[in-house]
Amino acid sequence: MKALSVRQPWVWAIIYALKDIENRGWPIHYRGDILIHAAKTCTKKAYFEAKEFCQGMGVLSPELKSLRRGQVIGIVTIVDCRFSQVASGWGISEQYHWQLENPREITPIPYIGRLGIFEVPDDLVMEVAA
Repeated sequence: MKALSVRQPWVWAIIYALKDIENRGWPIHYRGDILIHAAKTCTKKAYFEAKEFCQGMGVLSPELKSLRRGQVIGIVTIVDCRFSQVASGWGISEQYHWQLENPREITPIPYIGRLGIFEVPDDLVMEVAA
């Protein structure tokens, strides 16, 4: 199954706080379900910048030490992708806004993430997503 690695607390916001836009510098043409992998790395600076953004959206994210990392933790459905020159809601200006729907938590799967879209073996996913 296709997967995307995202840093915390963005992963938490996608799965638990209805973050419905993923900002990327590149478009995605795929539509459908995709695993959301919590990246293993996250600098304190990047975490606090993201936490501040979340607060601006009315979302209080958990502390970094309590957030899962290095694991696949959920599934979302990619339904659209559009470039936007303006910021709107979760969307940042001058980025491709991947429109996400139907976030679902799954039993965490320890897995090494990669850049871009990558594949996670179906047998690992079927055990926890059934």
